[in-house]
Amino acid sequence: MSISPDWRPTADLTRLQLRAELLARVRGHFAATGALEVETPALVQAAVTDVHLESLRVSDDAAAGRTVGYLQTSPEYAMKRLLCGGAPDIFQVCKVFRAGERGARHNPEFTMVEWYRRGIDHQALMLDVETLIRHALAGLQPLATSEYLSYSDAFGRRLGVDPLRDPVPRIVAALAGAGLSLPESMRVAPARDDVLDLAMGTVVADSFARDRLTFLFDFPSSQAALARVRGPVASRFETFHGPLELANGFHELGSSAEQRARFEADMAVRQRQGQPVRPADERFLAALAAGLPDCAGVALGFDRLAMVAAGTRNIDDVIAFPLERA
Repeated sequence: MSISPDWRPTADLTRLQLRAELLARVRGHFAATGALEVETPALVQAAVTDVHLESLRVSDDAAAGRTVGYLQTSPEYAMKRLLCGGAPDIFQVCKVFRAGERGARHNPEFTMVEWYRRGIDHQALMLDVETLIRHALAGLQPLATSEYLSYSDAFGRRLGVDPLRDPVPRIVAALAGAGLSLPESMRVAPARDDVLDLAMGTVVADSFARDRLTFLFDFPSSQAALARVRGPVASRFETFHGPLELANGFHELGSSAEQRARFEADMAVRQRQGQPVRPADERFLAALAAGLPDCAGVALGFDRLAMVAAGTRNIDDVIAFPLERA
């Protein structure tokens, strides 16, 4: 006798109602601050080049498996095209998709809140992120006073190293002193950013207080992604609740030439590492060439915000149907 698959949602009704309340509060924040809600395509023509992300390819079975596009990993490129076309402050609540991401904090399909404010930098946007999160969690989850901490200060406080200037072996030794050894794949000439990412994702983030938001800013310039660079640091921040990353934001890079160079650098790394090499998004680059207004933008993981509100550590507890039951 075959066993029927489990059709039931993993989130109970109380948590589904909580999601609805959080969504209403998020939209209320943007309504109060005058941002325009927008919608952009979930199925896009260009995959991301970011070496840390993989896009899900969509094929058309009616056309002999021809690739018709990719499911978006973020609405970032399209939203910036709207800004280049004259849009005011904008926000979007949408589904995004990332291949190979599944675990207690990850589902390949998840909900993202992304927004852009014109005429401000990443420092001002951090305050907006805090305002939104406090508004969303009011009466649901108490938050102590937030901590604003530079990337360098966070490493110095937890590991006693300077992530921007200290040699990689010293950072590796500090990790070993904290009880963390490098995986086998990183033990021969590990790259600086790989070591820093490992440290951030483990011992550094784990040191953040569990009862408050931590805003980590001024990442190494090598980790700029789509942010502006100021000497050795990028105008980028991440927001955490305890060790759980909630948001990633930038003072946005407006140079089409610099953005193309970063895409090409990503593609070179992908080639070396045997990852799929995707062409750059030419429509996005053309929009930047036309002119991106001075702005800052951020992506917030809505499901993780719901995890904080619900007091759970598993994303399955706050979404109706994760991958295995979709």
